[in-house]
Amino acid sequence: MYDCAIIGTGPAGLSAAINLKLHEKNIIWFGSKEMSAKVTRSEKIANYPGLPMMTGPEMTSHFQEHARRMGLVIEDKMVSQIMYSKRSGFSFLAENQMFRARSLILAMGVVSSQIIPGEQELVGRGVSYCATCDGFLYKGKTIAVVCADKRFEHEVIYLAELAQKVYLFPYYKDCAIKKDNVEIVPNKISAINGIEKIASLTLTSGEELPVDALFCMRSSIAPTTLLPSLTVENGLIPVDRTMATNISGCFACGDCTGAPYQIAKAVGEGNIAAHSVIQYLSEKAGKKE
Repeated sequence: MYDCAIIGTGPAGLSAAINLKLHEKNIIWFGSKEMSAKVTRSEKIANYPGLPMMTGPEMTSHFQEHARRMGLVIEDKMVSQIMYSKRSGFSFLAENQMFRARSLILAMGVVSSQIIPGEQELVGRGVSYCATCDGFLYKGKTIAVVCADKRFEHEVIYLAELAQKVYLFPYYKDCAIKKDNVEIVPNKISAINGIEKIASLTLTSGEELPVDALFCMRSSIAPTTLLPSLTVENGLIPVDRTMATNISGCFACGDCTGAPYQIAKAVGEGNIAAHSVIQYLSEKAGKKE
């Protein structure tokens, strides 16, 4: 049982992880070891105090070095499900492994724009976020895979070894997958169709593809899919000044809480979220005594 789980390795998640580490809390930190793609892609960052006119890659290098010096370890796993209980805290499913924590910090950025119409309604009924968890269910069948990042290509290959046919939708350039049963589709998915289970995909071209499953390989999952009891408004997580959400012990920070979408704001919110977790854990321990 960890004191806190942090989801997201952008500036907000890093700030939260640093502060919890400084207070000697036992944490688990989920996300990409490459940290924030948004930061890395930035041409120049002019408004971060003390580091003027940094390029995105330079700032990412600073962030990675800070994490390394602090002894912070990133679990490069995608959390696909979170369960909450007032008594036992939070349980996490990440690539077929279960983890538990007393508190949670959400710092996964904005992901609502990635949700495909029909996706949330068909989760668990053909829509999946975990290849190793659910891939075996579709052995010899026709599946589609949305792959948002090159680092998930090994999961696509794993699925291709199970399925008869794979329609691959890479949302990045220079896809390196070349297998006889994998067809790279140049269009995007505009809708997922089905009632009791997935039946087909409607593409932006108007074409309809019959499929048995759709695997979405993304860096993060929409908050309402991840944690259904979480309040979300217009794709963003409402928080108070302590970064608290509507769920006791769950805090959110960074872009997922709304504008301004800037590094300095994310870092500040991550700091607040960490100190709120420290206060929350202290209060919980006091009640047990």
